[in-house]
Amino acid sequence: MKITEWLRERFPIDYEKFIEINEKIFIKEPIPNHMKKWFYCAGATPLILFLLQVVTGALLTFYFVPSPEMAYESVRHITQDVRLGFWVRGLHRWGANLMIIALLLHMTRVFFTRAYRRPRELNWMVGVLLFLTTLTFSFTGYSLTYNQLSYWATTVGTNMIGSVPLIGHTALMFLRGGEEVTANTLTRFFTIHIWFLPPIMLILITIHIIILRLHGVSEPEGFEKGYYSFYPHHFYKIVIITLFLLSFMSTLTIILPPGLGEPANPAITPQHIKPEWYFFPVYRFLKLVPLNVGIMTVAMFLLGMLFWPFIDPLLGKSEETRRRLAFAVGGLTLLVTVALTVWETVVL
Repeated sequence: MKITEWLRERFPIDYEKFIEINEKIFIKEPIPNHMKKWFYCAGATPLILFLLQVVTGALLTFYFVPSPEMAYESVRHITQDVRLGFWVRGLHRWGANLMIIALLLHMTRVFFTRAYRRPRELNWMVGVLLFLTTLTFSFTGYSLTYNQLSYWATTVGTNMIGSVPLIGHTALMFLRGGEEVTANTLTRFFTIHIWFLPPIMLILITIHIIILRLHGVSEPEGFEKGYYSFYPHHFYKIVIITLFLLSFMSTLTIILPPGLGEPANPAITPQHIKPEWYFFPVYRFLKLVPLNVGIMTVAMFLLGMLFWPFIDPLLGKSEETRRRLAFAVGGLTLLVTVALTVWETVVL
């Protein structure tokens, strides 16, 4: 008996129907013509990077030990002793950075094409939650290296969280496992990073894709109307993007390999403490205003970003007025974000 016949006898399903459904959902999925432009394919890039993060992160957990005594040494062991360890760690590090950049580009494109409008409001909100979850991933992951910069960046970051009105102290105690950054903090960050956040991310991605499939991709103005099949054109485009990302991250890992820094020392405060670049705008802004005012302003901004699809219709009666005001808000946000990032980058 052939293996295919053996399997069909054990799994008596209608294979022709299965193939037909598979072709309808994947192979012949209609893709709008504007998706032939590479810029409009940015939505798949964060998903590809997330899958690469899952693979490289799983490999790193085989060697990483989440304890103050062994965390730094295990990272050193991965980087210097384990075969291809520096490469896997480099892919994970640069993948995290590129995922944030890809999400920012995708959200910028969605905002300026106003693809968040009815009936896609919920998908924009899920996208914002995905972005915030990615930032949380990066914050908790960066802290696990347990060198001087990551230790004190964790201290400063959790202090800022502790300044949030009403829930700040509770959140700080939950994250740190006490008043200070200790072994409990490292264990909790590791648990959040590999157990709490991945399921949340997967649920949000699933919801995002389901809503996308139900409503279809929003088609911007100025493009020829029409569709083409997912396979082979779009499929090969995703394959090319995946290979490019792997090559680009590998190149970055070789040219700019992941460093180690000095082991964490709670008794010595570094002269200059800075978070990772994606937190520069918030970090610089909080230096310019009183802390409580800054925290409240950032919270209001995030709420505004989350509920923007419902704010947009209130900007004016005419579509042209709403479009111009939305562009003004988006442009000003980009300008301020870039300015604060550059400012924090060049200032010691």
